[in-house]
Amino acid sequence: MQRWLFVLIAVLSFVSTTCAADAVVTIDSPMPPPNWALLERQLLRAQADACAEFFEKYFDERGYLLCVERWGGDDGPDDAIENCNGWPILHAMGASDNVLRMYKKAWEGHLRQYTAAKTTEVPFARDGMYYKEFPVMFDWQHNGEGISVFNLQGLSDPEDIDFGQRVRRFAGFYMNEDPGAPNYDPKHKVIRSMINGSRGPLMRKATGLDWAGDPIEVENRFGLGHGERNYEEMVAHFKNYNDVVGDHPLNLISTTLALNAYMLTGEEKYRTWLLDYVDAWLQRMDQNGGVIPSNIGLDGTIGGAADGKWYGGTYGWGFTVVVPQTGKLADRNRQYWGFVGFMNAYLLTGDDRYLQAWRKQADVINAQKKIINGQAMYPRMYGDEGWYSYVPQPYEYNAREIYFLSMDPEDRRRAPQTGWFDFLDGKDPDYPENALRADFEILRRKIEGMRDDTTTPDTRLADDPMQFNPARVRTLLQLTQGGWLVERRGAALFARLRYFDPIARRAGLPEDVAALVTKMTDDMTVVTLVNINQQDSRTVTVQAGGYGEHQFSSVERADETTNVDAPTFTVKLAPGAGETLTLHMQRHVNRPTMSFPWNR
Repeated sequence: MQRWLFVLIAVLSFVSTTCAADAVVTIDSPMPPPNWALLERQLLRAQADACAEFFEKYFDERGYLLCVERWGGDDGPDDAIENCNGWPILHAMGASDNVLRMYKKAWEGHLRQYTAAKTTEVPFARDGMYYKEFPVMFDWQHNGEGISVFNLQGLSDPEDIDFGQRVRRFAGFYMNEDPGAPNYDPKHKVIRSMINGSRGPLMRKATGLDWAGDPIEVENRFGLGHGERNYEEMVAHFKNYNDVVGDHPLNLISTTLALNAYMLTGEEKYRTWLLDYVDAWLQRMDQNGGVIPSNIGLDGTIGGAADGKWYGGTYGWGFTVVVPQTGKLADRNRQYWGFVGFMNAYLLTGDDRYLQAWRKQADVINAQKKIINGQAMYPRMYGDEGWYSYVPQPYEYNAREIYFLSMDPEDRRRAPQTGWFDFLDGKDPDYPENALRADFEILRRKIEGMRDDTTTPDTRLADDPMQFNPARVRTLLQLTQGGWLVERRGAALFARLRYFDPIARRAGLPEDVAALVTKMTDDMTVVTLVNINQQDSRTVTVQAGGYGEHQFSSVERADETTNVDAPTFTVKLAPGAGETLTLHMQRHVNRPTMSFPWNR
């Protein structure tokens, strides 16, 4: 009796709230379940089940990762929670609520675990690797990796009180709202060091110890990700990672903290800070001939903390180092990771200048090509002698992302080929089924590797289990939501569509519902929705954009057009029904929000 009362209340609530606000499209045309639909639903279930097995093996009842806790760029706190990468998106697409419970437990556990974990030699982590639930100070290649799971929690659980407090606190570390974390100079619009965090910026040269962490036994115990054979090689790997004072494009990844705070609270100060900071970098690119500098001095000048060299600094355009175990040179230019900040600004504004700056950079670099042994070669690095590190491929970093955001045919010509883009162009109709089947094979190998893993907690580093993480969400995100997965950079969700279950009051496709985005242009999206359940109807709310930043104008079907003029509409799917809808839309016209449709 209680169960039926709950269902009745939910239905009445749906009718009184969602339907009153949304246009409603009813689909009752029979559609035998396509293979892609069956594969999508099964892949969601299979990955969720595998995540449960993974969690049981590698985490304890507190949510602690069963590993040797370390600080450093080889292995550290960021790697611990990276083991749950993809889990927030998996749940937000419609996977079991158990996935949400597990990654929240892992997040909470790793906060306690690495707040308690302390270094003995690395100076700034001796009182805990985390402070105020955030890394004490590190670079944003690693900070970004470690914040990836948290930054996407709002897709499924935006009203969690702890989440809301942390969103505000973390953004505040970069807006001078915490006197103990003076990371940002609002006058010169610089984050004052490439190494920064809840204890503020590192305002001295970094050492190999700062990066490598405390001494540790390596031989016959650990297999390090960089291939070092002993602790001495770990320190040597980072021995030249010294020049960190001043701003670096990696710091642009921190803008996702302000974006999250804006989408959660609607407070204008977060939007203003984000755009001011990104605009400062936009101006620097223009002043530097179209190429983003890799060092900005404390006075705001290009190269000001690197002897005037715009290409200077750790992870800069001229950052080539020796690999200690081989003696070979390695180029480690990470400026292109900063494009995440420009993606965030574009999400807020739809302003093409945030993309045009990176198109221009690619043009400037590719104009430096040389013909070597009859072949065109293109540079990747810049040092005291000019451009170097020539390779056969044109400079194309972020070109796919630019096309995904702009949907400009000219950007399509610039972007390297992908099977998904070809499918959207109508060239490979078998891509969805083939890609989903390939994900099943990858999942099988991951489960097999996990079960064969003989490491023990005292011979396991935090990043060791990552190779077995079952959540492979790229294909599902592309096919169901028309989304682009930005990996390892602490990014928000970038997607053309999102789905919500108005009956269960949760994010994701309702049980038995599958979706396939088959075409996207600047102002139109084509999607097929199908209910594979032959006995029960289903209801799904469709949202324009990952955070409602877009607006539907109308929904076109074979026999009618429904006016919408809203960021969401609702679809009622009869048992076994499905249909292809053409969604006409305006992009980037709404304030993005984490709020679920029925809470707005």
